[in-house]
Amino acid sequence: MGALMMLRTLKNRSFSGVSLLRHLSSTNSRFASTLVLGEHERGSVKESSLSAVAAAQAISEENSISLLLAGTGPSLQEAASHAASSLPSISQVLLADSEDLKYPLAETWAELVHLVQQKGSYSHIIAASSSFGKNILPRAAALLDVSPITDVTEISEPQLFIRPIYAGNALCTVRYTGANPTMLTIRPTSFPVPHISSSKNLDAAPISQVDLSTFSEAILRKSRYVKHTSQDTERPDLGSAKVVVTGGRGLKSADNFKLIEKLAEKLGAAVGATRAAVDAGFVPNELQVGQTGKIVAPDLYMAFGVSGAIQHLAGMKDSKVIVAVNKDTDAPIFQVADYGLVGDLFEVLPELIEKLPEKK
Repeated sequence: MGALMMLRTLKNRSFSGVSLLRHLSSTNSRFASTLVLGEHERGSVKESSLSAVAAAQAISEENSISLLLAGTGPSLQEAASHAASSLPSISQVLLADSEDLKYPLAETWAELVHLVQQKGSYSHIIAASSSFGKNILPRAAALLDVSPITDVTEISEPQLFIRPIYAGNALCTVRYTGANPTMLTIRPTSFPVPHISSSKNLDAAPISQVDLSTFSEAILRKSRYVKHTSQDTERPDLGSAKVVVTGGRGLKSADNFKLIEKLAEKLGAAVGATRAAVDAGFVPNELQVGQTGKIVAPDLYMAFGVSGAIQHLAGMKDSKVIVAVNKDTDAPIFQVADYGLVGDLFEVLPELIEKLPEKK
């Protein structure tokens, strides 16, 4: 009889505990706090990081969003001031101003995120799924002893996320049940950039300096910055361009790839490439579009000599309009193309370049 009463008591307590957990979960969903890892360049926050801010807004209506910027010099101060005054969704800008953080090395940034999380106890930490975010977030997650969720394309609830699997051929719904913080990388193309306010009446978010007095100096010896190489061009950034012109292995050489560049110049477009073209040495790795390269979703995507391997399609199939030119009638690229032309690209490209007017 006594054992039966004890079981009933434990059962009642169990239900009470479940109710309490549900109540806490509901409360946390309403009052979230999110740290966004911001990447900046030339005095402004990069568009991919602005998409991370948009993702943070999707977590909860009552979400306090802090933007973390690091580096040194006038460019950092300018980026912080611009973000604080033009992004109404930002609650505060955290500034880590140090010569040790001048370059976005994974080791130093991960230690910085660990330090800020210890002081801020954020419920979520978000970064864009760019080389910056992919480099830093997993290492920071390891320091915080949590499992990150990568390549998120939709936030359904504060702990419920959708991400692509099998090279984008299926979508997986993931519920995070671990300890805080919930750490995410998001695909910038899935979260439209929020409106950048130019109103002078907007109250600027406060800018707070991060206390780096306890920053581990041992971390600084783990890696060192060597150099940064990139193409010196006035073309738009591949990840955020409205028009992308991509070339594949069908172009056959680096010299022939200049046809793609000429067309891009006339259209004011970014230049992309398949992995096969990159591996063949036609263009540098930073122009690769696909599962292991850049994920793009422009208004217009033009593909020349691109067969349409599943890994490439995973990086561009969300484009608004896709135009493909290939001499192979059965090329997989035609299955996702809105407009397709079966023909020799060495005849099509010169004619197209000739008939298009010069970009003003």
